[in-house]
Amino acid sequence: MKINKYLEELNNKSTAELNDELTAAKKELFNLRFQNATNQLDNTGRIREVRRNIARIQTVITAKKAEA
Repeated sequence: MKINKYLEELNNKSTAELNDELTAAKKELFNLRFQNATNQLDNTGRIREVRRNIARIQTVITAKKAEA
């Protein structure tokens, strides 16, 4: 259910907003990887979640480009 709501939110955003969110997600992934490398990360499952969210955002961006 959470994923469906997240996808609806992504579909309602403009391409510029999606690009901003993609940039933020990539920065978060970098920070999580850095924390993991220095053994400061408690929830390693968050890395997987952020990677999947990046893929979802990129998929929506590609779909919007195909529509136009």
